[in-house]
Amino acid sequence: MRVCICSLALASLASTQLVSAAPVAGSAKLIGRDDAAAIQYVPGSVDWDKVDWSQVNWSAVSWDAVNWQSVFSSEQPPIYTSEALVSSAQSQPPSVAPAPPSVVPQPSKTASAPVPTSVVPTSVVPVPTPTSVVLPPTPTLVVPAPAPTSVVPPPSTPTPTPTPTPSPKPQPSSSPNPSPEPVYTPESTPEPVTSSAAAPEPEKPASSGSLWGLTYSPYNTDGSCPDLATVTSQLQKVAGVTSNIRLYSTDCSQLRNALQAISSSNLNLGIHAGLWISDGDSRMQSDLDEFIAATKQYDSSLVKGVSVGNEDLSKGMSESTLIGYINQVRARLQSEGLGHIPVYATEQDAHFTKAIAAVCDVVQVNIYSIFDSIFTSVDSSVKSVIQRADNIKNNVAGGKPVRFGETGWSSAGSTGPSPLSLASEIAYVQKFKCAAAAAGYDYFYFEAKDALWKKGQALSEQSFGIFGSDFVQKFDFGLLNLC
Repeated sequence: MRVCICSLALASLASTQLVSAAPVAGSAKLIGRDDAAAIQYVPGSVDWDKVDWSQVNWSAVSWDAVNWQSVFSSEQPPIYTSEALVSSAQSQPPSVAPAPPSVVPQPSKTASAPVPTSVVPTSVVPVPTPTSVVLPPTPTLVVPAPAPTSVVPPPSTPTPTPTPTPSPKPQPSSSPNPSPEPVYTPESTPEPVTSSAAAPEPEKPASSGSLWGLTYSPYNTDGSCPDLATVTSQLQKVAGVTSNIRLYSTDCSQLRNALQAISSSNLNLGIHAGLWISDGDSRMQSDLDEFIAATKQYDSSLVKGVSVGNEDLSKGMSESTLIGYINQVRARLQSEGLGHIPVYATEQDAHFTKAIAAVCDVVQVNIYSIFDSIFTSVDSSVKSVIQRADNIKNNVAGGKPVRFGETGWSSAGSTGPSPLSLASEIAYVQKFKCAAAAAGYDYFYFEAKDALWKKGQALSEQSFGIFGSDFVQKFDFGLLNLC
C-alpha cells in the first residue's frame, strides 16, 4: 500500500508536499493487517526533522475532509522476506526519518485521534500522538535442537587384557532345588530410574545404612590395581549406602588402602576382610601376613572379621583342608594379639557342613536364586533364599549366627529363566533387604560395582553391581529405603 497524508495542517507544518514515498520495513502484524503483503510506506521527500510536532493542533484537523479513498491505493507493493525486512530496518541510514505519526503503530495504552468509523477501513491505523517511532521487531531465530545421535552400546565382553595373577574371583552360585514360586509379572517390579535420558543429572546421595553390607572388589576395569585415591573415592560413595564392606583378598594392597581411606576420611565403614586360599598355601600365607601387617598399622577395631577363603568346598577343596586353614589363621591371629577378630569360612549353602560350622565364629553362606532352573517371580526368589538361610540356621549352624556372605541379582546377560534387567535387580535388592531385616539376617549384597575386570566371563557375572564399573550408581538409592 502507499499512504498519502492529505491533511493540510500536516503538509504546512512539514513545509513540503507529501507526494513521494519510500518503503520502511514492517510486517503485516506490525501495522495491524492480516494481508501478509501489506507493507508500510512513508513519504520520502519530507524533512521530518523540521516538523515541530508539539505545534500540531490535532483537534483542529478536519478528519471529515480527508479523502480516505485517495489515501490508500491498490498498487501492489514489493514483497519482502523476513530477512529483507530485518535488513532494511537495521541498515536504515540516519538521514532517513522515522515513520510519520499517521502510519506508526502505537501501543494500546496511548489514546489515538478519533476517526469516523463510517469511512475508515477497519485495517487503517489511527493517527496517534507522535511520541516515538516503533521499529519492527527483529524476528527471533529459533535454532532446532540437533537430532540425538544414536549411542552404540559397548560390546558385552570387552577385549580381554591381562588380569592380576592370582586374583580373587568370587563366583556366585546357587543350590539346584528351588522352591515353587508364583507367576512373575512386570508390574511387580519397579521401573528402572535414569539423569535423564539425554543428559545425565548429578547423583543424589543415598541415606547411610540403606544396606547392611556390600561386597567390594576394587580392581580397575582392565584388571589392574587401583591407587589409594581411587579406593578412597569409591569408598566415600559406598559409605553413603552401607556401613560394612566385605573384601576377598589382600592383594593390590586393597585391605591397607581400605583401612587408610576409612581412617583418613573418617568413614563409617567396618571391614570384613578375606584371605584367598584357592591358590594354595603360598598365596594363603602371603595374604595372612599382609592382613596382620595392615591391621596392626591401622586401627584394628575397623576390622570386624576375616573369611578364610570363598566357596572353596564348592571348588573341590576337602573339608579337612579347609578346617586346617581356619584353625591355622585363628592360631596366628591369637599369637599376634588379634584374637578378638572373628574367623570363619564362606561357602555355598548346599556345601556348608556341620563340621565347617563348628570351627567358624560366624556361619557365612552364599545363597543365590538367580541360577535356579525355575522362575516365577522376584518375590518368590527372595523368599527362596530366606528359606534356604533358615535351613542352614536350623540344621547346620549349631546355634552360630548365620549371615549372607553373598546374594544378588544381575542387571544384564542370562543365567536361565530368571529375567536379568535393571528393573529386576532393583526389585530384588529392595525386597531382599526388607525380607532379611524381617528375618533377622545380616548380609553382604553382591556387589558394589560391575566387575568388567572379569575378562572372558559371562555378561551376567560382570553386571551384579549397584554401581557401574565407573562407580556411577545404576539407580536411585533412595529406593533402597522402601519396605
